[in-house]
Amino acid sequence: MTPRKDYAIWVFDSQCVLCDGGVHYTLKNEKTDSIRFVSIQSPEGRALAMQHGIDPDDPGTFLFIENGRALQKSDGVIALSRHLKGPARVVPLLKIIPKPLRDFGYGIIARNRYRLFGKKETCIAPSADTRRRFGL
Repeated sequence: MTPRKDYAIWVFDSQCVLCDGGVHYTLKNEKTDSIRFVSIQSPEGRALAMQHGIDPDDPGTFLFIENGRALQKSDGVIALSRHLKGPARVVPLLKIIPKPLRDFGYGIIARNRYRLFGKKETCIAPSADTRRRFGL
C-alpha cells in the first residue's frame, strides 16, 4: 500500500482516549485540511502499521506518513505538530532534546496510555464535515 503524497496520514489507535483527543485537537487546530486519519484497527490502518513494523494489535506508537516518509514516536509527533496552530506549535522545539531521550519519554506515555487516559470500546464517529478525512 503506497499512500498518496498530496496529504499526510495519521494512523492512530482509535481505542485510546489520548489518541482520540489528539485527533479532535488536530481537526480543530489544523492550518489546512492536509491530514487524513486512519484507525489502526481498520484494514487500511492494519496494513500500513504492519508495512512499517508496528503490531496493529499492540501498537507502541502511532504512525505519521508525510511526503512518502513514515515517522514514528517523537518524530511523528513533531511532524504532526508542524501542521497545527495553537499551543502545539511549540512541539517542534523538542528537536533540541536528543532523539533517544525524546523516544524514551514517548514510550513511557505510549505503554501506559490506556491506564493513564482510558480505553474506548467504540471508534471515533466523525462528523459529516470531517467524514471524508477518515480512511484512505
